[in-house]
Amino acid sequence: MSEIIKVPNIGDFENVEIIEILVKNGDKINKGDPIITLESDKSSVEVPSTLTGKILDVKVKIGDKVSENDIILELETEEKISTQKDENNVKIIHPNKLNDENTNNNTIQQQILSKSTGASPNTLKFARELGIDINALQGSGRAGRVKKEDIKNYIKNVGTFNMIEQPKVQNKVDLPYKHSEFGVVDVQKIPRIKRLSGPHLVNAWSSIPHVTQHDEIDVTEMEEFRKGLIDLNTREKIPVTPLAFIIKALVNAMKKYPNFNSSLDPEREEVVFKKYFHIGIAVDTPHGLMVPKIRNVDQKSILALGKELRKISKQCKELKIDKKEFFGGSMTISSLGGIGGSFFTPIVNLPEVCILGIGKTEVKQVYLDGKFATRKMMPISLSYDHRMIDGAEAARFCQDLKISLGRNFALKLAS
Repeated sequence: MSEIIKVPNIGDFENVEIIEILVKNGDKINKGDPIITLESDKSSVEVPSTLTGKILDVKVKIGDKVSENDIILELETEEKISTQKDENNVKIIHPNKLNDENTNNNTIQQQILSKSTGASPNTLKFARELGIDINALQGSGRAGRVKKEDIKNYIKNVGTFNMIEQPKVQNKVDLPYKHSEFGVVDVQKIPRIKRLSGPHLVNAWSSIPHVTQHDEIDVTEMEEFRKGLIDLNTREKIPVTPLAFIIKALVNAMKKYPNFNSSLDPEREEVVFKKYFHIGIAVDTPHGLMVPKIRNVDQKSILALGKELRKISKQCKELKIDKKEFFGGSMTISSLGGIGGSFFTPIVNLPEVCILGIGKTEVKQVYLDGKFATRKMMPISLSYDHRMIDGAEAARFCQDLKISLGRNFALKLAS
């Protein structure tokens, strides 16, 4: 039998935006599993499923604005929909029946926070971020309810833990005076994307022995070729970002130096060498920096890559890209060429072992073939995990990029 799950009464949340859809058609979910995340100007909240079953149809998408009783999804289930009591003796009311029951907001809030484990959505999210199986914990709350303190105590006792996502990092600074004592301030919440990426960056920076190698690449001929691309039928210029050429050159080098397309597993003392080439691209959006992946770059042409880059950039800015597209990368490119600047130190995007930073191409005088010539030079910054890549190999990798993007690049990359 199929049932409709709707947005329950969640207090002040009305006409709020869906920022995450945590399930998809065909997924099997349990009662209490989070299905969507809503975010208002004040806070965000996960909405859990009130039933166990298989998802037939997700009725919403990221960016939709919903209120109480709006339909979220259709679920196939054999579970009875009548009002029931859970193991904690908290009254559970299916969202479809909210209008039929004489209940107050407190009871409905209890319904939202309930789960088969007895843990609240915030506690469940905290456990997921730390890679903790909450079902394996003995809760200290009423009827064995698991609380955040139980998770923290578990981590202290175990000492180490496997992270599925990155844990929240507490960077508390004890100041003798408040900022407001020195003038007017504007205190705002950290944007969601930065909240999520911050701990990941801290973990990468603290766990990887970073080395950054700087160099310059002569892209004079590449730029002339790129700007001269014309559609033979319409005689119109074909716009292709330099990033498409750089991606292609990067994959050519990675085929010769497989260490750059690997991931370390220090706990198992293993190295995973990837046979696919999925390149991450750092996209600057109003919501923060996102790093989606361009899949199977080795199988795509320059023109196809240019189109795909425009597509994923648009999806990121509109928050319409699937969460899975941020995982499973080979290597990442962070390009500041469109903004400005030359060299910088990009942070390796775990679990990858290297990242290529691109600065703004500048016209310079270069001593070439016995005389000075005006050339277009592109600064690059290659950061890598020194446990996997040494300086000599990194230097050879950069030299390969210089050849691929140099005078004879068109013979190798333009196909």
